[in-house]
Amino acid sequence: MASHLVKGIADGIGAHGLWKMRLRSAISSGISDANVAEVRCDDKCAFGKWLHHSPEIDAGTKGGLPYKVVKRLHAEFHVTAADVLAHALHGRKTQASALFETEFSEKSEKLVRALMKWKGELQ
Repeated sequence: MASHLVKGIADGIGAHGLWKMRLRSAISSGISDANVAEVRCDDKCAFGKWLHHSPEIDAGTKGGLPYKVVKRLHAEFHVTAADVLAHALHGRKTQASALFETEFSEKSEKLVRALMKWKGELQ
């Protein structure tokens, strides 16, 4: 079971790195194939689907602190990513950039640190 969790966590780390690039692109271009409302939901991305619905994550794991922390931070990440995207798509490049460099970067770093810690505890 732990190996499936480690893979899911590693996939999540990679996916959230890609989101940084997608948001940077949206900020610079003002366009994105992502929908703000969907981005705001933390269970629409591949990692979110896994985190919320995977049979690999049993009730004991869901009751543990690492899971709860990652789930909370992942939700916060999505809210902030959606806010950045909304600014970018509405032509508010300065606000999008400022939010990306501050709150979004902080939430992203916290999430990745929590994922790395959880992964380390499982290995």
